[in-house]
Amino acid sequence: MASSALIQPRCTLHQIRSPGRPEPSRASFAAAAAANEPATSPCISARAWAGARASSSASVASAARTTTSAPRSRTASVAHMWRQVQGSNDWDGLLQPLHPVVRDEVARYGELVGACYKVLDVDPSSARYMCCNHAKERVLEEAGVAGAGYEVTRYIYATPDVAVAGGPSTSGRGRASWVGYVAVSTDEMTRRLGRRDVLVSLRGTVTQAEWAANLMSALEPARLDARPDVKVEAGFLNLYTSSPGGGGGMGSCRDQLLREVSRVIKSFSKDRPREDMSVTLAGHSMGSALAMLLGYDLSQLGLNRDVSGRRVPVTVFSFGGPRVGNAALGDRCDELGVKVLRVANVRDPVTMLPGAIFNEGTRGFLNSWAAGDRYTHVGVELALDFLSLRDLGSVHDLGAYVSSIKAEGGGKVSKSDNAATDSRGAAVLAKKAMQFVGSQRAAAFAWPEAVLGIGGVVQSLGLI
Repeated sequence: MASSALIQPRCTLHQIRSPGRPEPSRASFAAAAAANEPATSPCISARAWAGARASSSASVASAARTTTSAPRSRTASVAHMWRQVQGSNDWDGLLQPLHPVVRDEVARYGELVGACYKVLDVDPSSARYMCCNHAKERVLEEAGVAGAGYEVTRYIYATPDVAVAGGPSTSGRGRASWVGYVAVSTDEMTRRLGRRDVLVSLRGTVTQAEWAANLMSALEPARLDARPDVKVEAGFLNLYTSSPGGGGGMGSCRDQLLREVSRVIKSFSKDRPREDMSVTLAGHSMGSALAMLLGYDLSQLGLNRDVSGRRVPVTVFSFGGPRVGNAALGDRCDELGVKVLRVANVRDPVTMLPGAIFNEGTRGFLNSWAAGDRYTHVGVELALDFLSLRDLGSVHDLGAYVSSIKAEGGGKVSKSDNAATDSRGAAVLAKKAMQFVGSQRAAAFAWPEAVLGIGGVVQSLGLI
C-alpha cells in the first residue's frame, strides 16, 4: 500500500496511509505566488501552454518557514544519510515532518530537471527546433545551474511513433526531440554526496506528438521482460521504445538510456572500485513516466550492477508524474528494489491520470471487474498543496513544485477570492483543454480519457 505525506499551508504535514489521494478542501488552498514569467510546462493545455517555457520564478507566497523539527536534522549531511535520502527505508520517518536534507535534495533534483526546459529550442523556424541549444560542456551553466556539480555525458532523444495534424513544424512521426540528459557527479560533488551519483534528467510534454502519445491511455504488456502481467500505458511505452524514422544509429530513447547509464556505471566502478554509487532518475510529468520505465527496465536487466557485480541502488524522483502502469509494475519494482518518491500537487490533474476511474482507489464490483487492468501509482507520495489563481497552469508547473518544496508550505487564498474566481477558473481550464483536443484529428486520441482529463482539471482545483 502506497503511503504519502501532505504538505499543507504553514508547513503542516500529515502522514496518510491510504492508496487514494487525500482530497483537498477549499479552505486549505495554498497559493503559489504569481510568477512574472510563464510556467515551465503544460498542465491540460493548448499549444500555447505546451513547450519548454521559461522555468517559473513562482515562489510560495507568505510561506512561514518552520523549524520545529530542525535540531535533529540541521547537523546531518547528505553524505551521512544518502541511502535514506535515496529511499533505502522507503523514506520512513523522513516525510513527517519533512527532513531538511530530504527537502533540499528533492528540490535540487527538481532544479536539475528544470534545466531541460531552459535550454530547449522551441522555435519552429529554428534549425535546432526541439534540440538543446548548447553543447554538453556548457549546458548546465547556460541553464543557470553551473554549480550543480555534475558533468553531462550524453543527450537523450525520444521519438513518438504517432501522427498528428499540423505538418512538419509541429513534430510528428519519425522526428526525434531532445528530452534530457545523462550526467555524473564531479569528484567534489561526490565527496559532498557521499557517493558517485549517475543522474538521468527528463523533461515533460512539449510537442503535439508527445501529447498524442500521452493520450494513448490503454494498458498493454510492457514487453521489457518475460513478465506478461506487467502492463504500462501504451503512449509512454511508445515514447520509450520507438526509434527515429529513416534508420541511423541513435536508437530508441530506451536504447540510448540503457547504453549510457550502464556504460557510466561500469566505467566509474572500474576506475574507482571502492566508491559507493547511486543511480538517480528524475523527471517531470511525461519525463517521470520515462524515468519509471527506465528504473524498472534497468533493474530487471541487471544493468545497475558495477564491474564487481554489486547492485547500484536505483531511485526515481517523480515531479507531477502520471500513473504509468498496473499493480504488477509496482510489485515488480518492489521486488527489484527500485525506490520511487512521487512529489505530487493535490491540485495537479496530471497526477490523477490515466486511470481516472479504474485505479488503486477503485473498490467494490468495479475492482473485481477491472482485475489487472487498473492503473496504480508506484512508490511513496510526498503530496504538496499549492495553487495560484492568477496562473492556474502553475498547478503542474515544475518551478512552482520546487518553490513549494523549498518553502515547505504556502499562503492561503482568501475565501472571497476563491469564490469569485471558481467559475472563471473552471472555464479557462476547460477552454484550454478543448482548444488543444479540438485542434487534432479525432482518430488520433482516446476521447474518453481526454474528457475525463478536462473534468479532472476542474475537480482537482476544488471547483466542483
